[in-house]
Amino acid sequence: MIKTILAGYDGTVGAEHALARAAELAQAFRSKVVVVSVAAPDPVPTISGAFGLAAYYYPAATQVARIDEAVWQKHREHVEAFFARSGVTPEFAAVSGRPVEEILDVADEHDVDLIVVGTREPGLLERLLAGSVSQGVARRARCDVLIVHAPEESG
Repeated sequence: MIKTILAGYDGTVGAEHALARAAELAQAFRSKVVVVSVAAPDPVPTISGAFGLAAYYYPAATQVARIDEAVWQKHREHVEAFFARSGVTPEFAAVSGRPVEEILDVADEHDVDLIVVGTREPGLLERLLAGSVSQGVARRARCDVLIVHAPEESG
């Protein structure tokens, strides 16, 4: 049984598809929905690497000087409007820090049964250096994870 669903939301096309899938599942299973929006701190370059590439780290959430309240408010309003059409009332969690860790922390706090995250096809450099939030969540989650693929954008 799926009692609680967490959906990650960052305003991207992939996140929109994740919201849609979370709403569908919540209706089908009469589940509670928690939507988490993570304000990630800007990565700080640490060292220069080969071929002009740099290694990055993310400061701890306590080191984040600026929390983007305007973005969270915009996300909250969009999420509430989106779910109002489906008849589902989500809980909204606005957090700051590293996206993977924050999504997993909120999932643990709410004892979720399913995490729904969106993704897009990363470029080669992105795959080599960083991986993706959806991959990180899938590797480390203590519950099931549904990765919703966004269709490729035509240019």
